[in-house]
Amino acid sequence: MQVNLRLHDTATRTVREFRPLVPGRVSIYLCGATVQAPPHIGHLRSAIIFDILVRWLRASGYDVTFCRNVTDIDDKILQVAEREGVPWWEVAERNLRAFTHAYEALGCAPPEVEPRATGHVPEMIAMIRRLVEREHAYPAEGDVYFDVHSDPEYGELSGQRLDQIRPADDSSDAGKRDPRDFALWKAARPGEPFWETPWGPGRPGWHLECSAMARKYLGDSFDIHGGGLDLVFPHHENEIAQSHSAGYEFAHYWVHNGLVGVSGEKMSKSLGNSLSIGQMLTQVRPAELRYYLGQAHYRSALEFSPDALAEAAAAYRRIEGFLIRAAELGATSAEDSPAGQQDGSQHTGLSARDTLPQAFVAALDDDLAVPQALAVVHAELRNGNNALAAGDREGTARAAARVRAMLAVLGLDPLSEPWAAADRDGDLHGVVDALVRVALSQREAARARKDFQAADAIRDDLRAAGVLIEDTPTGPRWELKR
Repeated sequence: MQVNLRLHDTATRTVREFRPLVPGRVSIYLCGATVQAPPHIGHLRSAIIFDILVRWLRASGYDVTFCRNVTDIDDKILQVAEREGVPWWEVAERNLRAFTHAYEALGCAPPEVEPRATGHVPEMIAMIRRLVEREHAYPAEGDVYFDVHSDPEYGELSGQRLDQIRPADDSSDAGKRDPRDFALWKAARPGEPFWETPWGPGRPGWHLECSAMARKYLGDSFDIHGGGLDLVFPHHENEIAQSHSAGYEFAHYWVHNGLVGVSGEKMSKSLGNSLSIGQMLTQVRPAELRYYLGQAHYRSALEFSPDALAEAAAAYRRIEGFLIRAAELGATSAEDSPAGQQDGSQHTGLSARDTLPQAFVAALDDDLAVPQALAVVHAELRNGNNALAAGDREGTARAAARVRAMLAVLGLDPLSEPWAAADRDGDLHGVVDALVRVALSQREAARARKDFQAADAIRDDLRAAGVLIEDTPTGPRWELKR
């Protein structure tokens, strides 16, 4: 198998040639959701980026094992449960369902395994015991801490020196030898869930769970560990420290995606600036949102703006429009099987790569350069539209097949699932959107001239038609009643 894929490795700060540990097979661990709240588009950007990576690896002939964890026990989950007066597991379950629905809505193929932290406490206890025995960890008043001074390489992933690292804020600090030592296990507090251990009842620290679950499903060493750039420190730094100190090689490549920002700040639930998937899908269709979140290079920051979202939606519609017209001409159909299946379930081998334009292959092999890959898609789109305008059925068919093959790797083929089913209503959605916006424009004009009776009548007529209006600081937003 001759694949020339190169990926940026955070650990070496270089773009490295990718060589899997086992020829023909790739193992990937992605830090998934902490389910204290529903997902926002920052979460989904990471999911889409790694979905594209998995699709590209499979289209390149690799057998991929993809593991994405769920953190279903955490301080934030407990805080939400206490505030709402509900069990902690209820918070975790409802938000996990919201994440699953969002992944599916945006066309992300499910991982081979999606382990939950609460299901792997025995593996965590075994790792703690090993670290204590090797004198890399110590118990203190029911907690167990990792001794950062015991690891001479601590800080290398994030490029920090130990004397510059801020204290860990993941525990009460009771009995710590050094403020920078981090919690492997937290002693139970009154009313909290707990598991019994040799060090007393408690629950796992955040960093420990990923080391334990990655090892269980991918082995002592595996190929790629992924996550958002905000996880480099302390989460991934601590994962490396505890895994290496336990004697395991752990990940060979570290791949991190850039974050989604709003007004210059990282999108975050704690900052109150997150944009939910539900909000976004009142403005654009799922495929259009996927296009927007996946179009930039994965390592770059993505500053959210409504204009950029609208431009991405328009770009996707241009591609979609060509393929629909080509299908109407009989030059392509929804039953065609482009290279690299949309759902990522079929390992298509080298034949998938071989059917794709070389410039597209070169772009994705060059550190997953999706912007350059999309440039190839749009160049082929222009060829297809020219052929379509000239009545060249054969040329249209060739272009449509190439466009669909490339889009399948990106999870964006409009004629394949899930978009084919969803987009049967796409034109209707566009018509409804246009009509609602006309009505909203009339309502805004009425409010501007202080004719509030007319403005309220328009709102009430829309509500009677099943359209709910929400007035926001950036203008009115509408959605259909569920």
